[in-house]
Amino acid sequence: MTKSCDDLPASFGFCRHVRALFLSDVHLGTRSAKAAELLEFLRHCEADIIYLVGDIVDFWKVRRGPYWPQSHNDVIQKLLRQARKGVRLVLVPGNHDEALRDFAGLHFGGIEIHKDVVHTTAEGRRYLVMHGDEFDLVVRTARWLAFLGDRGYELALWLNNPLNWLRRHLGFGYWSLSAYLKYRVKRAASFIGAFEEAVASEATRRGVDGVICGHIHHACSRRFAGIHYLNCGDWVESCTAIVETREGKLRIVNWKDRPLVPSPRPLGEFGGIVEIAAP
Repeated sequence: MTKSCDDLPASFGFCRHVRALFLSDVHLGTRSAKAAELLEFLRHCEADIIYLVGDIVDFWKVRRGPYWPQSHNDVIQKLLRQARKGVRLVLVPGNHDEALRDFAGLHFGGIEIHKDVVHTTAEGRRYLVMHGDEFDLVVRTARWLAFLGDRGYELALWLNNPLNWLRRHLGFGYWSLSAYLKYRVKRAASFIGAFEEAVASEATRRGVDGVICGHIHHACSRRFAGIHYLNCGDWVESCTAIVETREGKLRIVNWKDRPLVPSPRPLGEFGGIVEIAAP
């Protein structure tokens, strides 16, 4: 008998079987994608429905020069195998894989493609699932600036490696330059807040209870005037996802917080719950 996630203490993380899984911003095709970590996560988390909430494959980067190691191919194959086993696989394209939006409404190899879609939880709450780049004014009005920002973020991710090599030799712990720039710079923090409010306003306009999105690589669960806003985060730095338990609770899972050594926990109970959705 599979244990309910809500029957476990918070320190046990999530259980193997969940009702729905939401992933965004994997950016396969880039050197920054944590494909091996995602593959390990997918081996420990079984879902009835998997939502791929945009930027799964980074076509911006692929056009500049292909980078596709075996681990990236393994992630795609793992997802396709899930679809063949009867898992409902829903793709909501983002700005880095926006070409797939031309196929919205179609089914390919067991994958549904939608511009956006409404997910209903086991408790009957309706959540709008969308990538969210539609509410990024830079992406909408100045694509050249969006491309420039993407290259700058890529550079910051690359600089993390030599900076942390130096920090290790000086006896310091890991520190992320890209995360610092993304979350600590005043304008960036202001942008995140404005983005979250804009997406929540769209959920209000659609008459749903909440919204699940990605795009800004910042996992979050909060409320705006009665709307439950959730962001999946990313698999470039944070390695976070959203799961819906069998009971209909939405949770953010931080895969980086999983135990790194064998423990007496039952199989499948890995990962750190960083936040539990309000009822």
